[in-house]
Amino acid sequence: MLTMSASAARRAALAAQGFTDRRPAATPTRRHVLAAVRRTGLLQLDSVSVAVRAHYMPVFSRIGGYDRALLDAAAWRDTAAKPRALVEYWAHEAALIPVDDWPLLRWRMRRYAGGRWEGERRVLERNPTLGRDILDAITEVGAATAGDVERHLSISSERGGPWWGRSDTKVICEQLFASGQLSVDRRVAFARHYDLADRVLPTHVVAVDVDESDAIRELVRRAARSLGVATAADLRDYHRLSAAQGRAAIADLVDEGTLIPVAVRGWDEAAYRHVDARTPRRATGTALLSPFDPLVFFRPRTERIFGFRYRIEIYTPAAQRVHGYYVFPFLRDGELVARVDLKADRAADALRVPGAFVEDGHHPGEVAEALAIELRSMATWLGLSDVAVGDRGDLAATLAARL
Repeated sequence: MLTMSASAARRAALAAQGFTDRRPAATPTRRHVLAAVRRTGLLQLDSVSVAVRAHYMPVFSRIGGYDRALLDAAAWRDTAAKPRALVEYWAHEAALIPVDDWPLLRWRMRRYAGGRWEGERRVLERNPTLGRDILDAITEVGAATAGDVERHLSISSERGGPWWGRSDTKVICEQLFASGQLSVDRRVAFARHYDLADRVLPTHVVAVDVDESDAIRELVRRAARSLGVATAADLRDYHRLSAAQGRAAIADLVDEGTLIPVAVRGWDEAAYRHVDARTPRRATGTALLSPFDPLVFFRPRTERIFGFRYRIEIYTPAAQRVHGYYVFPFLRDGELVARVDLKADRAADALRVPGAFVEDGHHPGEVAEALAIELRSMATWLGLSDVAVGDRGDLAATLAARL
């Protein structure tokens, strides 16, 4: 079996995710945006917007300041000149994925036909005809929010659903989305406008029905390409596959030569390297990473590769938080060297840094100097004039001085 050092595995992972590529010399274009998404294979969606929506940040982390309207158009606009390139579905979590990957998740749509969760199934049971009514309404009126559907059907919007006070109509719209009957045509103020899947997606995509085992194998192949070097758990987690699904697919991909078993020194688990994975001699450059960036969203992998224990503290009471509400790891020259709590304060026209913390073994002055540049770049990208540093954390004072 091949062996590789933990440092080489880390560099291979960074290269696979696009962090060793040179950033565009000029203003990034749609082509650059979509190339970055092809590297990751998906962009996780999340409702938290305290700094910036989660799906925008991974692209910025890889190519720098781009026009977010380019990503919006790729996902939520479809024209003859520029067809929709990305579509929403449940991949890692709710995510944007390449349109051509949608058929690879039909097996999941079939499993969700009766509901994703027990609460959703209960709503379906007490509303046996509402799904058909919703489909008929959307067929008639076109892309619509759950609220639009309720108004069209003259349904009360009383919150009777089990999820965060959602109405039954919203719950069943989500179920129809999960089962592949509806898709998302566009978002307005981040609210989904559902439409029939065969009106959102190209006919040739909707017509494809991939066998489940073939689809799982292809998803693991894509995950391996995006991860570079990975354990079986890493490969499964990328698209939230079961252990049995992952085991069979990995065995097939090893047999065909796509995955090469490797032993990574210092890793407790067996690993696999994608046959095309590159291992640069060095990893340079800086990037702020969203909590939902594919480089770090599987926390066991983050700790294994970077020695960086990372937990999101959004749901932790404020007094019990260690690092802050919405904390971004800071990548510098191939290592995670700091973490910063960030908030976009539009009223004050500033990117606020309530807390900044340096990792053990890294020079605070050098980290602060590099971090200051990246924070200024992020503020400019978000249309904010200033960066304001608070007083929490052992890096705060040094960072404030650099800014």
